[in-house]
Amino acid sequence: DIERWLVEHGSAGREVVRLKGGDPFVFGRGGEEAETLRAAGIDFTIVPAVTAGIAAPAYAGIPVTHRDAASACAFVTGHENPAKSESALHWSALAAFPGTLVVYMGVRQLPAIVARLLEGGRSPDEPAALVERGTLPEQRSVGGTLSTIADVASRAGVRAPAVAVF
Repeated sequence: DIERWLVEHGSAGREVVRLKGGDPFVFGRGGEEAETLRAAGIDFTIVPAVTAGIAAPAYAGIPVTHRDAASACAFVTGHENPAKSESALHWSALAAFPGTLVVYMGVRQLPAIVARLLEGGRSPDEPAALVERGTLPEQRSVGGTLSTIADVASRAGVRAPAVAVF
């Protein structure tokens, strides 16, 4: 619907602003919208922003990289397109990833995500956190370990939007 509205109003000569929280090209469907506008011959400008996977942890005091602890960071979706026949994510490779994992849109799937990371060999004692409603006045964080974070989040009633940080 959004893509249809962008084309409809853009084709009518209106100046349209599609405002996204975070960066539109990081799990924000900005790529799909840009492709649709390009195919329709409509000029557009992308204004990049700070993605939630960096901003929310930063506001919570959690660096996604640190010279002593994490020399890399990976951004992963916790909610792939349900129309896909199988996941594009290689969870055992992500479990072996030597850095911070930031999972977007993973609140509902958190127990399964944790199980996949543990099965892949990630340490159950690794620090873990969820940051809910990042950078907004009502932001809150819950923390635990990889083995406890799903229960901690459930007991705290964490709801989307949230990012998980491992």
